[in-house]
Amino acid sequence: MDASAVPHFRNGGPSAAAQTVGARERHSRGETATTMGITAGQGADASASGFPSFSEIGTMLRRGDLALAFGVLTILVVLILPLPSVVLDLFLAISITLSILILMTALFIQTPLEFSAFPTVLLIATMLRLSLNLASTRLILSHGHEGSAAAGHVIEAFGNFVMGGNFVIGIIVFAILVIVNFVVITKGSGRIAEVAARFQLDSMPGKQMAIDADLSAGLIDEKTAKERRKALEDESGFFGAMDGASKFVRGDAVAGLLVVFINIIGGMIIGIAQQGLSFGDAARSYTLLTVGDGLVTQIPALIVSTAAGLLVSKAAVTGAADKALMKQLSGYPQALGMSAGVMLVLGLLPGIPMLPFLALGGGAAALAWTSRKRHRIAAAEAKAAAAPDAATAAAAAAAAEEPISTALKIDDLKIELGYALLPLVNGPDGQDRLTEQIKALRRSLAIEMGFVMPAVRILDNVQLEANTYIIKIKEVDAGSGRIWPNQYMVMDPAGDQVDVPGIHTTEPTFGLPATWVDASLKEEASLKGYTVVDAATVASTHLTELLKTNMSDLLSYGEVQKLLKDLPKEQGELVKDIVPSQITVSGIQRVLQLLLAERISVRDLSTILEGIADALAFSRNPATLVEHVRARLARQICAQNTSGNGYLPLVALSAKWEQAFAESIIGQGEERSLAMQPSKLSEFMTAVRDRFEQAAREGEAPVLVTSAAIRPFVRSLVERFRAQTPVLSQAEIHPRARLKTVGSI
Repeated sequence: MDASAVPHFRNGGPSAAAQTVGARERHSRGETATTMGITAGQGADASASGFPSFSEIGTMLRRGDLALAFGVLTILVVLILPLPSVVLDLFLAISITLSILILMTALFIQTPLEFSAFPTVLLIATMLRLSLNLASTRLILSHGHEGSAAAGHVIEAFGNFVMGGNFVIGIIVFAILVIVNFVVITKGSGRIAEVAARFQLDSMPGKQMAIDADLSAGLIDEKTAKERRKALEDESGFFGAMDGASKFVRGDAVAGLLVVFINIIGGMIIGIAQQGLSFGDAARSYTLLTVGDGLVTQIPALIVSTAAGLLVSKAAVTGAADKALMKQLSGYPQALGMSAGVMLVLGLLPGIPMLPFLALGGGAAALAWTSRKRHRIAAAEAKAAAAPDAATAAAAAAAAEEPISTALKIDDLKIELGYALLPLVNGPDGQDRLTEQIKALRRSLAIEMGFVMPAVRILDNVQLEANTYIIKIKEVDAGSGRIWPNQYMVMDPAGDQVDVPGIHTTEPTFGLPATWVDASLKEEASLKGYTVVDAATVASTHLTELLKTNMSDLLSYGEVQKLLKDLPKEQGELVKDIVPSQITVSGIQRVLQLLLAERISVRDLSTILEGIADALAFSRNPATLVEHVRARLARQICAQNTSGNGYLPLVALSAKWEQAFAESIIGQGEERSLAMQPSKLSEFMTAVRDRFEQAAREGEAPVLVTSAAIRPFVRSLVERFRAQTPVLSQAEIHPRARLKTVGSI
């Protein structure tokens, strides 16, 4: 609470009296005293007993949360304590005013979500009416024998005005109002809200997929996507709340009937048995009061029910109700003309009053003529605006061809899902697990590899099996797998089949034996030491490995231009020195692609460009430039392959194989190539495979080290059967790297 809203309480005793005298003396001298943020002038409003001043109470009520809490507490107090008739009149006037305000708001809002607080307002209004019903019941049963003003002048006025001195008429009017409210308006609006909530929930997966597809395609940004998702959630929650809130109005109508029945029966018993009234006097007095009370509460209930019906039936209409209705009702002059003709014919029939029908028919005919004229003017203006000159026609013809060129565009990355995998992008908890993991993957790859991978487009494909997904790179299938959204994949780190009941399968990324188990077996599998991952993680891991394998193909010319443009100013000067005089952007792109093909990060672009600039003095061959750049990146390459124990495990190539490769290289300069006998190549591949498998069994992930002259040829051979095995030259071993030789070939 603000300091200005803290009430000031004086201490009792003689010291308090002295303080009071002192305050009066200071006040007489024109001085002011401030205590806890309240001036002496404000304290003057407080009574001697220490209650808050009127200004303090006003300050408290100006705070919306305190005012609402005070209002709800007041409603609860009315349920418990009796009210004087004057106070009851005030609260009944507030109830009627509140209901009219709700109706006018429902009429003027543009979309239903602008009045998203309607269910809460409806609950408060219903509680207010029920509390007033109870308060008026006390007054009617306690003082009904005293006359028609026993429950206040508002109830008396409604009773006399509607009933006209005949309580039978009042009962019939009240019953009709309740039937209209309960059977017609409340039942219809409740059904609309129920259907709207159901269809909104059913359509959410498709709308979420559309938002994710637009985001992945780059049509919208992250902020717009979040706003659309928030609007979907708000709309779903609103119609769901309206479905339940309509039950408040229905219950209010039933409660009104029961209260009227109880008041009439109870009033008759009290009037005849306790007050000594005759049957006629008791019926006249208590029925007038009861029906008046019922009308005072049911008319606001009918108004609020109408507002609820307008709100839920406005789901597909945008704009204020008057503009939307008039625009649509006057949109067809033929319908207005036919209505005018029917009314004019009815006015000419014998026995039917002519004046009202002729007046309405003439008005409808005039409106039809005006609407038709307006439509003709609008059509002429549209035709004039649509008549282009020759240049505009040529531009329009070129624009007409745009969809064909758009069809030629391909997606760099795409994931197609079977229909059973839709919960991965629109889970029941409202979280897009796969989408969130892909976002995290893009960020981690940007940090790890040095460039932002293209956006991933996620689509559903009804032609796929239910639990199948396909990952496409540049519209070509790069990998696929089968996953189960509500289950977990369990794998043995040793590579054996797990001993847990489930669906036995193969892990799609590394081809290891795996089993899909129910969520209830997750803890049991974890306790057994197995690796447990969910379906979204399996798909994102598969996508990660495919991206790392095909990263060189995803580095486009435009992305390289963007990387060069984002360089610091100092490095930008180096780019100006070598591009395009010594090397083109395409040449730099090729160097970066060769680095990424061996999973070397290009984040340190400054060092890479410096290495290229040095190597351009003696060669412009991308392969030669890459070897020189790799030597520059020795620290990074060694750190990337360092084990968890802090050393670089390596397998050295023996002198025998070094000589064999050196003797098999033919040609000079940039025309060099490897010409080794097939039997020799097979022997080398077998030796490499056996040595690295043995190292893996020992818990090591070594690199293969060769001389700088033969490294490109050894790498081109090793990548055919062990693509993830790093091949380093001796020039790429950093002097400060801790080495551990785990074998040789």
